[in-house]
Amino acid sequence: MSSLLELVRAGRTAEAVGLLDGLTDAERRSCVTGLRELRKELRKEPWNSQARRAYPALHVAGAACQTGAAGVASWLAAADMRWSGASPALLLYVLGDRESDWLADVAHRLAERPATAWVPYELMAGLVRLAGCAAPTTDAYVRGWVDHVHGSWQLGGTLTDRLAQDRHLVPLVAALFETDDIGGRLAWPNDDGPDSWTGALAGLTARGALDRRATVDACVARLLRGGTSADLRLFLRLLKALALSREEARERIADWLALASDAPSPVAAHAQSVLASLALDGGLDTRRLAEMSGAVLFRSEKKLARAQLVLLGKVLARDATAAVELLPAAAEAFGHQDSDIQERALKLVERYLKKAGAPELRDRLAADAERLIPALRARAVGTLGAAPAAPAAPGDAGYAEVLPPVQVPVRLAPSPETAAEVAEETGAALLAHDDVTGFERALDGLVRHAYHDRNGLLEALEPVVARQWWRGEEAAVRSHAEAYLTTAHRGFFNVAQGLGLVLAALFGGVRTDTLHRAVTHGTSPRACLHCALSRAFDARLWEVAHRLATEPLPLLLSTPSWSNGLLEPEELVDRLEAYRRLGARVAPSDFAQALLRVRRADRAAAVAAAERAAALGTAEGDRLAHWLAAPEPAAPTHGRRVADGRLLVEYGEVPELLAFEADFPAVFRPLARPVSVRVDHRYCPHWETPIRAHWLALLPERRELVAVRLVRDFSALAVDDARGAASVLPTLAESGGAAGDAVHLGLAYALGARHPEDRLAAVDALLVLAARGQLDTAGLGADLGDLVRRGAVKPLRLAESARTAADTGAHATLWGVLQHTLPVLLADLAPGGGAAAARGLGELLAVAAECAERSGARGEIPHLAQAAARRGSSRLVAQARRLREALAEEAAA
Repeated sequence: MSSLLELVRAGRTAEAVGLLDGLTDAERRSCVTGLRELRKELRKEPWNSQARRAYPALHVAGAACQTGAAGVASWLAAADMRWSGASPALLLYVLGDRESDWLADVAHRLAERPATAWVPYELMAGLVRLAGCAAPTTDAYVRGWVDHVHGSWQLGGTLTDRLAQDRHLVPLVAALFETDDIGGRLAWPNDDGPDSWTGALAGLTARGALDRRATVDACVARLLRGGTSADLRLFLRLLKALALSREEARERIADWLALASDAPSPVAAHAQSVLASLALDGGLDTRRLAEMSGAVLFRSEKKLARAQLVLLGKVLARDATAAVELLPAAAEAFGHQDSDIQERALKLVERYLKKAGAPELRDRLAADAERLIPALRARAVGTLGAAPAAPAAPGDAGYAEVLPPVQVPVRLAPSPETAAEVAEETGAALLAHDDVTGFERALDGLVRHAYHDRNGLLEALEPVVARQWWRGEEAAVRSHAEAYLTTAHRGFFNVAQGLGLVLAALFGGVRTDTLHRAVTHGTSPRACLHCALSRAFDARLWEVAHRLATEPLPLLLSTPSWSNGLLEPEELVDRLEAYRRLGARVAPSDFAQALLRVRRADRAAAVAAAERAAALGTAEGDRLAHWLAAPEPAAPTHGRRVADGRLLVEYGEVPELLAFEADFPAVFRPLARPVSVRVDHRYCPHWETPIRAHWLALLPERRELVAVRLVRDFSALAVDDARGAASVLPTLAESGGAAGDAVHLGLAYALGARHPEDRLAAVDALLVLAARGQLDTAGLGADLGDLVRRGAVKPLRLAESARTAADTGAHATLWGVLQHTLPVLLADLAPGGGAAAARGLGELLAVAAECAERSGARGEIPHLAQAAARRGSSRLVAQARRLREALAEEAAA
């Protein structure tokens, strides 16, 4: 055993394999304990040269010496030997003399591991080959097989030829249809030739290598199951490549109906085309066509709805007697969000209603016509006998604006009472990066319990920090961890890094001189727009970490009282009183953060707390008293400037912070400085969006000071197609202070964001501001018009955001915004405007028309008449006319 261990430790793999060949099973088993001890030793420093040299030999020896299939599989797939293990060929050599059943067991155990375990496919496939067993069909094995087939192009031949030679082709292809997120691997090349997966599978099906019925059924079932867009795109391509016959299509009518009803648009469109072909050649009865039409016309996609109405028109032209069943289905489009679809459906119903000759059908269609827009409903009064609509106005009982309930901040629960609770909340805070409440409670709990029972806290936290990568005994690990945790020149990327620094300081993982240097000298002078916020946020964490290592604090002064970051003045006075009683020294950054958070808007409470603070007789009490008694702060001067092709906001000095500048540490003073768009932003490290919720909690009554530093990020959503920055907008809307120029300009950019999730966040923020009575509809509307004219916001994206907001029931609010946006855009269409209509303007007019109709808006919009008077029947012209009619409609007498 000792000689084998010496060879393994020295990394002499070939000699170790030769020695293993001459050992009996009993002698091999006797080596297992020593190999495990060596592995434990190497695991402490896995990246040093000795470990990297020894791991391949250790990998081989451990696999050869163990006799249990479970143990060998675990050893082969071990994470610590993943990057320095032996080659699959060598592992297969030392395992090749085992029994077939044992090899099959190991192969299947390896294949059952997740794909993220990175077990080499060559190893699994080699074991299957040696065992002569069936190939596993697990996720890891199938993905490995696909990658292996892709990589074997050097062997020559097409993909079809290589697949045809695989004796496990049938079960592995069947498993492809059950594997999630496989479409991206199979999509290249993007054609249907013999070197593409779709072309190869279709070709093998045509040859008979794959059962056609099973392949078609599996493909349709995969589309029915749904999945990622890449998966659905791939399997839809395959289905088209299989070129189903008419009989094969008829056998699956129920499947096509389900896909046309609920599948994503591309899949639904294909199912619709299959059903349309069947309907036109008599393969789809009227009942099922009506069922299909009702489901498709209920969907929001205009392309699908238009195609369905065209199909109904063709069927009715051939057989007018089908109108009794088909016209009610066509009337489903009366409730479609697009007025053009409504008009097409109404024309179809009007054309074939007389031929149906059924009075009860007319009554039913008249009732359905109540869902039409007012202009079409007025037409339906004469043609269908529908009841006329009563016009609504925002003050009438017939219209009710729907806005979300105003969110009330939640009071923070008392600090965790036990060390175990602190450990639990700390573990949660390390994962929930944007949870201000959880972070603040965890930080305060760490400070309090470190002061009262440090040893008990360390014991409770051991499971939390045990899996932190910076936790280690070796000097190299500790040094590297400290270097990462103390990247002061960049600021903390996220809350987990900042909280990790506090934990590392608590466990003695960061040198005291490093912490002292960071607290004393601050951070690097490199600046970006976010630095004033990030440095102020970071300063308290550095300070807490330093005090935990030198002079623990009894509690944090700055822990907020409410979930939005506000701190009640009476609570802050109580905490200062506790500090005086304990004789504790106040931490400057902690106190500065408390001043910024303390509620001053309630003047009565602020004045009462100021009197108590002054009576404390301490320097901090006097400073708090002056801060609370100060008059209501004046807004800083601000203006707009174009930089890098986008409109941004600049702010002047903040008077209230300048007046109290001496009361704040140097790291907090940049918050009072002017905010210029000329600050270099190219090397900004603050790309982590969750930490921005904590910046808002830094200034809970002055959100404009945060928003002005985020406007460039919001502009990137629309201008640069960036992603994620809008996630903070709902929190910004719920925050305190005036919602001024920066908030509204940032919201305008986000409403035109490239990605749907960012637009949705912007809509949420818009509705929250409206519900709180803080939305400047005129200002936001003018900003949107200006940004569209500048090309920063695309009208189609804005229309999608407006549609989403209108669908919630906020029609009057949206109209209040759009009535100030449209004149700016329509002015370019007026004589002498000199500009072509922006793409998507018709969609925006459609949303505006719907909002005006639903809310009962009246009045005139500049340049709307000229747009409505243009020739033609384009969507822009049609919707301009619709909006003009809605605004001109007289109120009912």
